[in-house]
Amino acid sequence: MRVINPNATSLAENVTCRPSDEVRDWDYCWSWGEPMHKADDPAGAATKIARVLAAVGE
Repeated sequence: MRVINPNATSLAENVTCRPSDEVRDWDYCWSWGEPMHKADDPAGAATKIARVLAAVGE
């Protein structure tokens, strides 16, 4: 999915979901492929994405 900060549209990220290295688990991953968060916790992933895409002062 494409995530964009509406207050600073240059702050954006493509997030994917793929099988993790662990059996039967899935991970949300950053655009460069690094696992970001377990897929069974979308709220936790959203919090992490929001923190990374926050503009100064948000």
